[in-house]
Amino acid sequence: MDSCYTSSLMPLSEGLARLTDAITAVTEIETVPLQAADGRIISAPIICPVNVPPADNSAMDGYALRAVDAPEAATQLQLIGRSMAGVPYHGTVNQGECVRIMTGAVIPQGATAVVMQEQVVTNDESITFKRPVQIAQNIRRAGEDLKQGQLLFEQGHRLRPADLGLLASIGIGEVALYRKPRVALISNGDELIEPGRSLKAGQIYESNRYALAALVRRLPIIVEEFGIIPDQPEALREAMTKAGRFDAVISSGGVSVGDADYIKIILDELGEIDFWKLAIKPGKPFAFGSLGNAHYFGLPGNPVSAMVTCHQLAIPALRRLTGEHYVAPTPLVATTTGLLRKRPGRLDFQRGRYQNGPDGKLLVSATGAQGSGVMSSFCEANCYIVLEQERGSVEQGEQVEILPFDALMV
Repeated sequence: MDSCYTSSLMPLSEGLARLTDAITAVTEIETVPLQAADGRIISAPIICPVNVPPADNSAMDGYALRAVDAPEAATQLQLIGRSMAGVPYHGTVNQGECVRIMTGAVIPQGATAVVMQEQVVTNDESITFKRPVQIAQNIRRAGEDLKQGQLLFEQGHRLRPADLGLLASIGIGEVALYRKPRVALISNGDELIEPGRSLKAGQIYESNRYALAALVRRLPIIVEEFGIIPDQPEALREAMTKAGRFDAVISSGGVSVGDADYIKIILDELGEIDFWKLAIKPGKPFAFGSLGNAHYFGLPGNPVSAMVTCHQLAIPALRRLTGEHYVAPTPLVATTTGLLRKRPGRLDFQRGRYQNGPDGKLLVSATGAQGSGVMSSFCEANCYIVLEQERGSVEQGEQVEILPFDALMV
């Protein structure tokens, strides 16, 4: 059995529950132009102020008429005017008359149907219809898409590009949104140096901050990068004191049990740890608590562990902080195409790639080595293979749960 399997390790479900219970949305609200609202979270329900379309209009180019006047093919009617999109016909269609009409144009008073132009024969000032006309054909009714007073979006909805188009179509030019939370991002370790410099013996390039910052910035969040903080208590204390003034703090590295892992010690001074260590792999030494006024997320230093814990733990909590009404994705079932190695004891998030098999059912395979430092396993993946805590190795042909990567990860 996995040596890390002890009663002191908290299950992931309990950790997520404690995270979400501890976090509430920011309360400050700001009104912004629609052009700047993509991806933002609305702070109040949005009610449709008008009907869409605002009036009965034509679904195609053709001729508007009284359906009762053309019950049979070969009916001839007099053409009396035109109704264009934005320039309606202001008269009334009476018996034996019709109006040329364009797609989207308002249906003239008296007309009860539209015949598409391909179904008529024109002759000077008269029109002959090739087939019988049905009442209401090719007419889009007022309010057919949206009705005045209809609820469009609930509070906590995250606005998408199509949503912005919808709001613009009903005349809404600005929206009330929750302000963007501010998140401090700290990397810790004497061995870390920034990319672009030459490595010395014992050094590695800092990569976590680049991946984590990009991931968190895909939410409506302002990220301030604190850079690399050395393993020196005073430097860490200064950085964490400043970070405690933010809404949340994410650190990577320094929450383990090494001699130079000072973050946990300083957290005990400046804040508190709610829980530390989860029964998951990778990412066991994840910590959550508070630091000054901020929520604190302590991620492991290994790059895969940092990404998994950020995506599976910090991101759901930060979405709650933004005010978003977030629903966790539903797992899918796939059949393995090869052996998946695992020891019982921890819930395992292996990186995988799924696709449709010849029979239309999902197949999945691991993306190579699954070590917590093998970042290439993420770059080649499009899903997590989620193996239950008590499950051992999985043989080829067995079924497993997968979580396809969401929009934040692709």
